[in-house]
Amino acid sequence: MIELKIGQEVEMEFGGRAKVLKVIGSGGQGIVYLVEFNAQKWALKWYDVDKIKRPKEFRQNIKNNIQDGAPSNKFLWPKYLTKENANGTFGYIMELKPESFDSFVDILNTYKLVIDPLTGRATKQPVRFTSLYAMVTAVINIVNAFRQLHRVGKSYQDLNDGGFFINVNTGAVLVCDCDNIAPDGSNFGIGGKPGYMAPEVVRGIAKPDVQTDKYSLAVVLFKLLFRGDPMEGEKVVKDVCLTESSELKHYGQDAVFVYDPDNASNRPVRGIHDNVIKFWRIYPKYIRDAFIQSFTQGISEPNKRIIENEWQKLFIRLRSEIIMCGCGRTNFTSMFSQADEKTYRCPKCGMEFATLEFSNRENRMPLYVGCKFFVCEIDPDSDDFLTVAGELVENKLKPGVLGIKNCTEQTWTARLPDGKNYPIQPGKGFPIWKGLEVDFGKVTARM
Repeated sequence: MIELKIGQEVEMEFGGRAKVLKVIGSGGQGIVYLVEFNAQKWALKWYDVDKIKRPKEFRQNIKNNIQDGAPSNKFLWPKYLTKENANGTFGYIMELKPESFDSFVDILNTYKLVIDPLTGRATKQPVRFTSLYAMVTAVINIVNAFRQLHRVGKSYQDLNDGGFFINVNTGAVLVCDCDNIAPDGSNFGIGGKPGYMAPEVVRGIAKPDVQTDKYSLAVVLFKLLFRGDPMEGEKVVKDVCLTESSELKHYGQDAVFVYDPDNASNRPVRGIHDNVIKFWRIYPKYIRDAFIQSFTQGISEPNKRIIENEWQKLFIRLRSEIIMCGCGRTNFTSMFSQADEKTYRCPKCGMEFATLEFSNRENRMPLYVGCKFFVCEIDPDSDDFLTVAGELVENKLKPGVLGIKNCTEQTWTARLPDGKNYPIQPGKGFPIWKGLEVDFGKVTARM
């Protein structure tokens, strides 16, 4: 590989030159540099073409992706190609990762190494989600990004923990390493990362596609939520050294999910897989069931894998079941006791939470100051899970009096304590009371 030098200028395919400023990082296919092009800072990925099986076709695929454009703003998509040198080397530039985003790997490790520019000393800086709400929103964003990708007929092909940057404060997600994305059915020799590849890819009987993406996506989601490997339990631990043949066995030929209800041979081991043991008890049954399906039936039957739309609905529901209690306890409703079928009680302080029943779903939403519901939850035709539709707030003039604020641009109708219906204009609200009924337009809700 011919590495670029600091200060060197790289000619772009359609004119202009990108000046190399410094090295950002390196990977299996090449090196990523910080460059300046058209008076802006960009990231340039420069390839070691000896590590690409069909570099001409690979380059053309990137060119096609640039012409097609990104499926959404959740992707750090290739923007411009460089000219191909006489020796075949080339690269492409993309937007830089914002400083507010951390790598998926650092999030799994719970820290990142920060180098002091003066001393060169590395220190650990914590990297954790600031709230359960942000983490579940990140999961929804990851699922939605791949839903958008697959809807345009493309697959990622090398989905792993190096493919994401996440804002731990908001749950916003950026998908990176998009150069391996290709039309479904096409493949340029990319296999994937052990532990993330679908079993049929590990066994060498299939190439990466949309179906294998679905398996890899389930692995990513499991690792983010349960902080462990879905296939690493007692059976895998007994192999002290994971050789290529043992990886083929544990992740391909004889893959067993750690919580397979019909096969207990690979259960998590206390002292090694404590996170998985802890979090498996915390998540509600419908989330556990989805992973069981993904990693039991889904191992051998790709068409039984959970599709992105189903994941999205499950995690939107999960987010709506978060309770943030005034005592500081934050968890899902499954970890709260119930005073009755409509009321949850905090097991720590005893505080009770009323719930709201929506006409378009079975689960009730717990009500607490600051809780929100989103446009997609009151409009069945909407896919917007980021825009807040309503929020539970405290009356500024009457402390202790709670109400729901209309954050949309539509007018709602609410039945108030006097038994009459009133229009609720955008920006206005209505009080919470036992007989409450509200019409959002396509969906109704009541206490």
